[in-house]
Amino acid sequence: MVTLATIADSTIEVLSLVIVAVYFVALTAITLYCLMQFHLLYYYKSFKRKYNQGLKMNVIPEDLPKVTIQLPIYNELHVVTRLLDCIARLDYPKELLEIQVLDDSTDNTKEICAREIEKYKARGYDINHILRSDRRGYKAGALKSATPQASGEFIAIFDADFLPSPDFLKATLKHFADPKIGVVQTRWEHLNQDYSLLTQLQALQLNVHFTVEQMGRKVGNLLLQFNGTAGIWRKKTIVDAGGWEADTLTEDLDLSYRAQLKGWKIVYLEDVVSPAELPAEINGLKSQQYRWMKGGAETAKKVLPKVWKSDLSLLQKLHASTHLLGSSVFLAVFVIGLFSVPMAFLLKPLGLNANYLTIFMTGLVSIILVYYVANVQVAWTQKSRFKNFFKFLFLFPMFLALSMGLSFHNSLAVIQGYLGKQSPFIRTPKFDVLKKTDSVLGKPYFKSGIGKVTWWEGLFFIYFLLGFIAGIIYNEPTFLLMHILLTTGYGLVFYFSIKNLWLR
Repeated sequence: MVTLATIADSTIEVLSLVIVAVYFVALTAITLYCLMQFHLLYYYKSFKRKYNQGLKMNVIPEDLPKVTIQLPIYNELHVVTRLLDCIARLDYPKELLEIQVLDDSTDNTKEICAREIEKYKARGYDINHILRSDRRGYKAGALKSATPQASGEFIAIFDADFLPSPDFLKATLKHFADPKIGVVQTRWEHLNQDYSLLTQLQALQLNVHFTVEQMGRKVGNLLLQFNGTAGIWRKKTIVDAGGWEADTLTEDLDLSYRAQLKGWKIVYLEDVVSPAELPAEINGLKSQQYRWMKGGAETAKKVLPKVWKSDLSLLQKLHASTHLLGSSVFLAVFVIGLFSVPMAFLLKPLGLNANYLTIFMTGLVSIILVYYVANVQVAWTQKSRFKNFFKFLFLFPMFLALSMGLSFHNSLAVIQGYLGKQSPFIRTPKFDVLKKTDSVLGKPYFKSGIGKVTWWEGLFFIYFLLGFIAGIIYNEPTFLLMHILLTTGYGLVFYFSIKNLWLR
């Protein structure tokens, strides 16, 4: 006879098996992603030197080409003067240089730009203040609107917080000797890396992208990307690839793939650096992450079918898929975090050996090596390797924790991207915050409000803290380390948000 108790037991068993299955699928996805990152590390360590030797053979052309510099601006009171001063210091003949200030601002930035532009016009610069009646298409719309007016054979693009070195153009233009080179991208450096723990953790991740990932893809003959700024395009490439499109929030990634699928190549220069400002507070970081994660999902949805229909090799398609689906990994990170609490108490009842989980340690070891090489061996050059080792021992676990803490926020962005939910291009505000004594408080663009997502992050902090405590009480140690990281991560994100509120 079937009783309610029997039905309840059966339902619980099925639910338990579903939780375990979903958990292992998500963990497998993360492990495969980490192993693909390790494959990029293999390329990076094995072929980087040979690739750089080939680049050194390029020389600056005797007949320098006309270059247009595009500066997309939207409400940049704190940094626009700094930007224009920097661009004016570029070591390039004025008669071969055109500067387009693509100003969509709705505040006094317009007046500041107009004043600075008149100053540089008086000094003989060909500099134009391009205004639009609306922000249709946001940054992509501004670039699309201005590109037909560009008189240069090449177009360099810089966001408002970037400060390229005077030799930027001569260091990049020589790599266009091959007519199939459509883009040259340079490495980002960080003006305010040591401002706070938050900026140090951001730098830790970006250093991986701008060393192991970008260079690894290049030397492995894989598809890579223009990062939206600090790079230079052959104008013909932009036109041939279909131009800038505003149907994703990562128009740079989208156009990069469309150009490469057309046969154009991207050169990445690890040794040419372009310093920029990292988001100095949590809301700026979240807006940047939202744009990157949602835009990544939108671009994957748009471009992946074209990748798999193309004539690329299987390895190129696999790495392109890993690249385009990179933001989607946060869905898996959120799932394994959410399910880790019930998993701690399901392994024994279901007769599962926790030792099986050690298989997935290969992914963790792989990603540790990737981050160690990118930061300790490459990016951190000012201190001794010994000091950097201990710095890494502290920062990497904190980075894992913060990534877990942002996984709910980023997962929502990814889901919205795949569902096609429309949203505005929310810029990351820049405050000219460089030294530890600088502050964003009281400055225009600083926002300290707390939304629903932040309150959910606070609840997840409590959830994982209780999971950690329960693991100790009931002697279930398997997930204790993960729960420490999850508690720390969600706690950090919630703390930084609340801190903004009370410091307002």
